Amino acid sequence: MQTDNLLPTLIAVGVILLVSFPVHEFAHAATANALGDGTARLFGRMTLNPVKHFDPLGGTLLVISALASGGSFAFGWAKPTPVNLRNLRGGASSDAWVAAAGPLSNLALAAIGAIVLRFIIAFPDSPIATQLVAQTVYIFVTLNLLLMLFNLIPIPPLDGSQVLFAFLPPATAYQATRLLGQYGFLILFALVFLPPGTPLLWRVFGPILDTLFSILVGI
Repeated sequence: MQTDNLLPTLIAVGVILLVSFPVHEFAHAATANALGDGTARLFGRMTLNPVKHFDPLGGTLLVISALASGGSFAFGWAKPTPVNLRNLRGGASSDAWVAAAGPLSNLALAAIGAIVLRFIIAFPDSPIATQLVAQTVYIFVTLNLLLMLFNLIPIPPLDGSQVLFAFLPPATAYQATRLLGQYGFLILFALVFLPPGTPLLWRVFGPILDTLFSILVGI
């Protein structure tokens, strides 16, 4: 990793852990609560306190992957938000909204960061238009978009699986849950690390990420 990218990557990862992960899980909790399930609220998870949402393994992997890639790629997770699907009003659509709320929150955070980048580009002489700020915000936007895309993969335990299963016929969803639930982590591991060189996940996400980034930032 280039040393000139170390500090902005560390700052961006810190903001992800302290802001993006809590906002992601809070979005799940608040959406579930609004749709009739207060389980997360009862467990003290309807909060933006990062301590309540921190997962040691997921947080560590986020830091390692971000530093190893120089801020161009990262994966990790927070502590899953407890949701009792039987309490939700609206059936399958409510389940899908609860699951999608987390990734959508990452998109919203990326959009906020993109506004800051647009300001820096438009006003390069402003006090905040420093290389450190620009690099940090650039990495912050990139990582939030990656977290959104990663969480939308339709493989358990990621949010995308809940969105997908919510609209499948019950029998098909049950079979898919059993199969993918058993091998989900192995599949995700293969997507993230295989084949050597350019993993399959990056081959798919790279063009999508570039397109989303260009739309948000305008470059």
